[in-house]
Amino acid sequence: MTRLLKNLLIASSMSLILSAQAHDLLVGSYTAGSSEGIYRYRFNSDSGQIEPTPLQVLKSENPSWLTLSVDRRLLFAVNENGGGNGQVSSFAIAKDGSLKALNQVPSQGDEPTHSSLSHDQRYLFVANYGVQPAPGGSLSVLPVDRQGRLQASVQQYRHAPSGVDPQRQTGPHVHSVVSSDNGKYVFASDLGADKVFVYRYDGASPSQPLSAVEPVDLPPGSGPRHLLFDRDGKHAYLTLEMSAQVVAFDYRNGKLLELQRLPLTEQTDASAKAAGALHLSADGRFLYVSNRGTANELLVFAVDDKTGKLMQVQRRSVEGDHPREFTLDPTGKFLLVANQKSNQIVVLRRDPRTGLLGDTVQKLAQDAPSDLKFVN
Repeated sequence: MTRLLKNLLIASSMSLILSAQAHDLLVGSYTAGSSEGIYRYRFNSDSGQIEPTPLQVLKSENPSWLTLSVDRRLLFAVNENGGGNGQVSSFAIAKDGSLKALNQVPSQGDEPTHSSLSHDQRYLFVANYGVQPAPGGSLSVLPVDRQGRLQASVQQYRHAPSGVDPQRQTGPHVHSVVSSDNGKYVFASDLGADKVFVYRYDGASPSQPLSAVEPVDLPPGSGPRHLLFDRDGKHAYLTLEMSAQVVAFDYRNGKLLELQRLPLTEQTDASAKAAGALHLSADGRFLYVSNRGTANELLVFAVDDKTGKLMQVQRRSVEGDHPREFTLDPTGKFLLVANQKSNQIVVLRRDPRTGLLGDTVQKLAQDAPSDLKFVN
């Protein structure tokens, strides 16, 4: 073998190794300050470092939540604006990871804060939070065409509020919307109603793909926020923002049956109760939950593989203020936190075997980060 051929083989091998370590990280944000919108960074899964200089910056107003298509060729971002200006944007993702704007449509509500795609990728379900009690929040259904462009909303639902908390529950506030693992049911968590509303999905009905079935009642004043299904679709987990709790459910055919409800803080002051995001590890063995407010913590729970019940194994500071979202990197060796109000992304080391969070690897300055998504 010639020296030139050996050098080419070595260079090729090194390129493959570096490629396997590098991942595109998308960051959504709020743009009232210096942030311009959506940022694309390079993350090294060997070192746990985000390269400080973004690969790309897309100007977009308040793209607070990002949704990727299953094939990772499309990105959807809610534009969390009020005053009748709530919108949703669509982007194409090229093979090199670069983003190109496709179109933008009204979300048919104020402050859209979350979205998800139907199981068949034909519709984008949008949670309009609606800060003002009138008209309040709503669930909106937007078709997606074959090119990835969003179409005008074909269906909206507005729920009745519980009225328990006179400051936060005099109107509906849909905070998230997700589908069951088989896509047959859609679940909208409404903080203002103290319910998770359940809908049957029928993609063959283009004008009315959703039909309401019996909702799930939660404790008065608890404020449901985000719902997550496990990889087998047998259990689900829900954060209750206002009571700072996490709920474990059994799941069967559109029915959520409560198994367990655990507190995220022992503090009684309302300022320490602001449950936020939750995510499972890729192997389903650990659940991570954020609590914002004055607590600013991440809690780690071990998941019983048979019952789905939770056992707390760690409580860790996020080393910042208001961890709105977080994500685990593709290797499971790191957890990244979007600390919205302290304007940083914090990278923590993670032990994939024990699930425990370790030392802080990096603190990257980023104005008002709100969501983190790995593309590859």
